[in-house]
Amino acid sequence: MNILTFIESFANESLMQTKGSRRESLGQFSQLGKNLALASIPFGLSSLANSAYAADITPTPKTPIGALQLALTLEYLEKEFYIMGLESGVIPTGGREEKVFMQISNHETDHVTFLINGLGGAGSPNFVAKPTFDFTVGGAFDPFNATGIGKTAAYKQFLALAQAFEDTGVRAYKGQAVNLISAPDLLTAALQIHSVEARHASEVRRLRGLKGWITLNERGAEMPAATQAVYDGEQLTVQAGFNTAALFGAAAGSESYDEPLTTQETVTIANLFIV
Repeated sequence: MNILTFIESFANESLMQTKGSRRESLGQFSQLGKNLALASIPFGLSSLANSAYAADITPTPKTPIGALQLALTLEYLEKEFYIMGLESGVIPTGGREEKVFMQISNHETDHVTFLINGLGGAGSPNFVAKPTFDFTVGGAFDPFNATGIGKTAAYKQFLALAQAFEDTGVRAYKGQAVNLISAPDLLTAALQIHSVEARHASEVRRLRGLKGWITLNERGAEMPAATQAVYDGEQLTVQAGFNTAALFGAAAGSESYDEPLTTQETVTIANLFIV
């Protein structure tokens, strides 16, 4: 079914029209040098100022179509990331981990197909094409280079990025709910994807030896500082006027609820990986 039948009255706008800030920010990495030893800084990146991007990125429109366009771009990113990971050989083969990522990859591919159809197909004026992704962020990461930095080191980076992408997806879908409220059928479909993304996030975190949920705004062990934007705001414990920390403590109170990411926050995170 073409779900645009539910939202045909909404106007089309483009997604992420301006990407120059991401390119400019790559200059921050030049000081690391061409021969950077990745082992000296976790995943080759000590920090990244998110404020460097926020000023010139155009967010998606606050409509159901805009929400679909943003979701499709995130799903493009995840689909390509997992395909490249499986093809790179960094994921241990023949065991549970490979099966997990093969299944996640299948899910993301299905999500992309579903969202493209929801936007009317590749020929629709509402369709947004897949951007060009750079999962190395200009050389700061190396998640697919099993021969260069070693399979163990590359897989560790792959897992860290997988966690960041999945945790972003969970919060981003939640943040778009308000933009889908006028299209109940579309909102239902998005929530169905959201719950699967949450399962992905939990499974990836457990593969990294972490709890399946986020505590406060902690990004977890050995996560690059650049991923902090994915977790900022998760420490909130007040829900509908009730402070959950009063009964459970701040940590448990924050774990009980995931906070949404705004469109701008989501675009800022995704734009880091878009060329």
